[in-house]
Amino acid sequence: MNVKDINFGFVRKKWFIITVASIVGVLLIGFIYAMSVRGEMLNKAVAKVQKKLKDDYQLNFLVDRFSFAGLTTVEFQKVKIVPDSAEQLAAIDQFKVSVKLFPLLSGNVQLDQLDLKNANITLVKEDSTANYDFLFRKKKDQDSTQNTPTRTLAETVDNLLKRAFQAVPNNLNMENVSLSFQDSSATQAVRIPEGSIDDGDYDIDVFLNEQEAKWNFKGNINSKRQTASVTVSSENKDAEVPFLGRRYGLHVRFDEITFHLDDVVRKGKENLQVRGGWSTKNLQVKHHRLSEEPIVLPEGAADGGFVVSENTIELLQGTKVQVKDFTFQPKVKFSRKPKKILELAVHTGKFKAQHFFDALPTGLFENLDGIQVDGDIQYDMDFKVDIDDPDGLQFASKIDDSALKVVKWGKANIAELNGPFVYEAYEDSVKMRDIGLSAANPNFTPLDQIAPILKKVVLNTEDPFFYKHNGFELEAFQLSIVTNIKEKKFKRGASTISMQLIKNLYLNRNKTMMRKFEEILLVWLMEQSKEVSKDRLFEIYLNIIEWGKNVYGIKEAANYYFGTTPDKLTIGESLYLSSIIPRPKTGLSSFDYTGGLKPWVMKHFNTYGYILNKLNQLEGEQVPANYGFYQVQLQPNLRPPRPRGVPETMMSHDNIKDMVDDIDNEEKIRRSLIEKLFGKEATQEQENQ
Repeated sequence: MNVKDINFGFVRKKWFIITVASIVGVLLIGFIYAMSVRGEMLNKAVAKVQKKLKDDYQLNFLVDRFSFAGLTTVEFQKVKIVPDSAEQLAAIDQFKVSVKLFPLLSGNVQLDQLDLKNANITLVKEDSTANYDFLFRKKKDQDSTQNTPTRTLAETVDNLLKRAFQAVPNNLNMENVSLSFQDSSATQAVRIPEGSIDDGDYDIDVFLNEQEAKWNFKGNINSKRQTASVTVSSENKDAEVPFLGRRYGLHVRFDEITFHLDDVVRKGKENLQVRGGWSTKNLQVKHHRLSEEPIVLPEGAADGGFVVSENTIELLQGTKVQVKDFTFQPKVKFSRKPKKILELAVHTGKFKAQHFFDALPTGLFENLDGIQVDGDIQYDMDFKVDIDDPDGLQFASKIDDSALKVVKWGKANIAELNGPFVYEAYEDSVKMRDIGLSAANPNFTPLDQIAPILKKVVLNTEDPFFYKHNGFELEAFQLSIVTNIKEKKFKRGASTISMQLIKNLYLNRNKTMMRKFEEILLVWLMEQSKEVSKDRLFEIYLNIIEWGKNVYGIKEAANYYFGTTPDKLTIGESLYLSSIIPRPKTGLSSFDYTGGLKPWVMKHFNTYGYILNKLNQLEGEQVPANYGFYQVQLQPNLRPPRPRGVPETMMSHDNIKDMVDDIDNEEKIRRSLIEKLFGKEATQEQENQ
């Protein structure tokens, strides 16, 4: 090495030292200056926060004292948050907050340490106002007409995740922190006597209404990696999750629930993948729309995640749900643009049928308790609907149950329907009387002693494919789903005769999702087992259904309305009786004071008389004009009195509205049925007659 090289190395080293020293000097000068003016900067920052809260949300941020308590830590004393026209939202004796230094230098605020002492957050609802309404209020200066960039769905979810993790510090200390909710009826409060997060790890006890219940939250949260886990366990077996019951009517209890967020993968602004899962022990959920009794899951789990794109969100392929030994991989996708499309799919592959029944929530389907089955089954379902235009619904459902065999029935012993049994007739929850299904009951009428025309009419109005299907009619299901989506409530079912029979024999009248699910399972098992013939099922149906107030079975109905017997019913009388099956208690309202039928009943006669005629089912029958409409005469003792200038109604306003709605639905059913049986041109032909 020569002298020239040595000198060049020395000069380069010298310039490096000078450069580093200069940078350090500049940073030191900046730091000294920042330290000298940071008090003023803090004042401006707090004033800016106060103004923003006031202008945007009408919140008053009041604080007695605040100051720096370290390099990046600010301490606040006696803080209150009060909405302009509502009760105080929060009061905190003391809290300290510090942020991470290096992210702060780049303009990214990340919480590092948060200390709370004697903090009380109170949510108050009075009549139609609440002190948390600001959460749902638009900013004053927000113009709904202004052109602002529209976020993709992926960006929206990503932003929510980032905000959530930024709001959680790596280190947290809490002392006497409480959250309460109060309205006109009661107050509920949860309190944390003390708790902490230490470098992401936490183990915190939470108390409900002091000592009423206790939950433990344990897990880890990593804001940098955006991963989290939490296991929530309850020491009190009957403790209910607070707030949900009063606010939403949702009652939730559990022994333990675990959630884990394992990975968040971003692929540009239009693709976000979130992976994680959950598991539970003895989860109990109750809501009046789900079931009257709690839904109990002894153990369950799900692993997988979801993927969000510009306008869609869907479950990741391979997402698995497991309840005991039963597992399946559902497919769910929702698109918000250009149309709101919901897609669902389940393809189970072969699985042991007993695993499915063992996985059913304990005690929820009491009629299936104790059932034992053998064999493997497979279920495939595909569903797709435009929420705003449900008429184009696509729905396919298929089950391979050829190997299924019922070894032992549960509480609902379908095999017993073959012999004599007693049917308990209920009106809502009130038992009316017992009805014997055997020759010992003089009102019991065997199927071969009922007029053929009555059987034809009832089959065509209630279930024209009863002798062909296995308990379910796919088209009826589709129409039911479409109607319920349009009405945004459970407006009508898709009941076949088999479903109506199961409902009457074994189930209550509550319109809940779980009751409908139990009905479907029982119908499936009854029809699949073939232990009871179709003729016997139809015979039972005609002998137990309600035809009027405390009028049960076809023999009572024929005698009550017309003073005749089931074997002598005419086509007109049969068509009338079939018209009141959906609403039996309003049956007398079909008649005027002369005992004749009111004009609006004519549509039912013409529709189903036309169908009977097209199917050649009227051969050998006496068929008067309008299919016997004018020959139907109600017994004199049941007729309404002669009206005095105002038509006799016999029905309340609500009943009239319900009947009009039912007639509208029946019109849709009529069109669907005629088109399916005879083609679209037949609908127009029938209307022209």
